[in-house]
Amino acid sequence: VQLVESGGGLVQPGGSLRLSCAASGTTLTNWAMGWFRQAPGKEREFVAVIRWNGGHTAYGDSVKDRFTISRDSAKKTMYLQMNNLKPEDTAVYYCTSGPRPITSNQRNPGAYAYWGQGTQVTVSS
Repeated sequence: VQLVESGGGLVQPGGSLRLSCAASGTTLTNWAMGWFRQAPGKEREFVAVIRWNGGHTAYGDSVKDRFTISRDSAKKTMYLQMNNLKPEDTAVYYCTSGPRPITSNQRNPGAYAYWGQGTQVTVSS
């Protein structure tokens, strides 16, 4: 299984970015795909997750109402639309996937088997 992220970069506060994660080597059936982020000196933080079958989503409290996770089943690609970005959103963003974890565990990075290489998002004026 390979996960390849793209779309990171430098953006001013209040701006927007869209991250993409393309999956290969899996059908994603009954899997989940998600985003975590990690800032220097901090633990990996849950951002959002989407169930590939049915499209149920969940968000971290710090990004709710600003970020939107979505998927294109035909392309086996997941997206993270990030709006109204803040300096505290600066981090390396990681795509992750694996057999769908139980709901109570979906915010735990240990629940996912596969990870991308990460893409840097920097929010600064």
